[in-house]
Amino acid sequence: MNKSIVIGATLSVLGLGGLGYGAWQVQQAPRESGPQFAEVVSVQPVTRSVETPREVCEDVVVQQQAQAPSRDPHRIAGTAAGAVIGGLLGNQVGGGSGKTLATVAGVVGGGFAGREIQGRIEANQTRTYTTTQRQCHTVMDSREETVGYDVTWRHGDLTEVSRLDHQPQGDRVLLEEGQPRWDLPLATSDG
Repeated sequence: MNKSIVIGATLSVLGLGGLGYGAWQVQQAPRESGPQFAEVVSVQPVTRSVETPREVCEDVVVQQQAQAPSRDPHRIAGTAAGAVIGGLLGNQVGGGSGKTLATVAGVVGGGFAGREIQGRIEANQTRTYTTTQRQCHTVMDSREETVGYDVTWRHGDLTEVSRLDHQPQGDRVLLEEGQPRWDLPLATSDG
């Protein structure tokens, strides 16, 4: 056989084998023709309770008692009445100069007693009055504040949850090296 035919046939067989192996590798390679996306399955807000103090004030009608102010702070009426009564009683005792002495003693003693009696009566007198007072107290207002979003996403058999500080818009997220790119706008299944 001709040496060139053997070399040509050998090269043809090797060339066809190489082409076949190359075709097989192409079929085994993952088909990543274009960008990969993960499906956004659900978005759940993450909240916390925040309490804020607030002062509430209201006007309240209050009844109070106080000692009535004296209309006679020097107790002149009690002293005078006591002196008259004491003088009348002293005048009933004795005769002559003893009667005069008893009358003077009755006036002085009666005046002192009348003054003390008036003071005790005024001390026990109270009056009731109503005033309006401003009363304040603190109440706590409670509200829920959103601190982030738990986003569940799926790519093939893989399902994971990522926490974001903003609510994603769309139902697909671009994957780069198997990880979602939340910093890019999400896509919708339409486009």
